[in-house]
Amino acid sequence: MCGALPCAGGASGLSLLFASKVRSVEFNRNQWFFIGIFLLLLGLQFRMVTEYVLNRETTQFLAENTATDADASLYGLASDLGATPQKVIHPPVWLGWCTLSVGSVFVLQSLAMRKP
Repeated sequence: MCGALPCAGGASGLSLLFASKVRSVEFNRNQWFFIGIFLLLLGLQFRMVTEYVLNRETTQFLAENTATDADASLYGLASDLGATPQKVIHPPVWLGWCTLSVGSVFVLQSLAMRKP
């Protein structure tokens, strides 16, 4: 015995202690099903909606944090004049198909698994 833990094959008790603390999380059938349904609905939304128009606060946040100095100053000038342009995002067509495909694979995989 090496302390409270048995020594197997020359391994110290400390390494066995740390090895027992590492746990892997396994998803069960219900969790895979939920992720699949979520991705299916998200993919359906991407397929049905052609563009997303961001509100003024989000557009201003993106302009201040991601744009160059010239773009930020242009946005500041436009907002001072009262005409605030709103950012429009056009998701690509393949994004909807991709999330629909991955979601359907997850749902089918969850249905093939054992019940918990």
